[in-house]
Amino acid sequence: MTSPLLSVPAATFLEPQELRSWITQHEDLTVLDVRSAAEFETLHIRGSYNVPLPLLSEHTDELAARLGSRVVLVCQSGVRSEQARQRLAGAGIGTAYVLTGGVPGFAAVGGDVVRGQVRWDLERQVRLVAGSAVVLGLAGGRFVSPRFRLLAGAIGTGLTFSAASNTCAMGKALSVLPWNKAAQEPTREAAILQLPTRNASAEKSRAS
Repeated sequence: MTSPLLSVPAATFLEPQELRSWITQHEDLTVLDVRSAAEFETLHIRGSYNVPLPLLSEHTDELAARLGSRVVLVCQSGVRSEQARQRLAGAGIGTAYVLTGGVPGFAAVGGDVVRGQVRWDLERQVRLVAGSAVVLGLAGGRFVSPRFRLLAGAIGTGLTFSAASNTCAMGKALSVLPWNKAAQEPTREAAILQLPTRNASAEKSRAS
């Protein structure tokens, strides 16, 4: 029996410069931003749709049914985009691309972006919290009690599991904090049902 993991197509990456060309050349292009609403509000590619990864995971089949043949997934660095790509591949969308360098990489090459309220992205917050916890554990282990070193060990174990499973429990926990909340969190109706249907995209492409 073939393992389900082997049936998932390998990641196909797209460089930011190439996405700039696609945006001007392809009417059937759909750019999905799978970051949190707050991150999207801070900086996003003009014309992209915000479908946060948890929402995408909950409605993968419904979302896949609406997507056309040219889909680009974007996040902050590519990690969440790859998770989204794997989920969509399981729902039959095997041609989605992951944007190299994420939204910051697209902005760095002069891509058309929309800027809003400045916030730290979740991945930067994760690095800060994890690094601070390790320093606290090592310092506490030296000056207070050896038990504090367990904190550093727990963080290291968590980061190792995160890399192996391509998930981030700390990121999910941080995403619910008040400063990571946008004024309006996307819902199924606001995020998924706003997408053009596959047939509508095809008709638009033929008309252009």
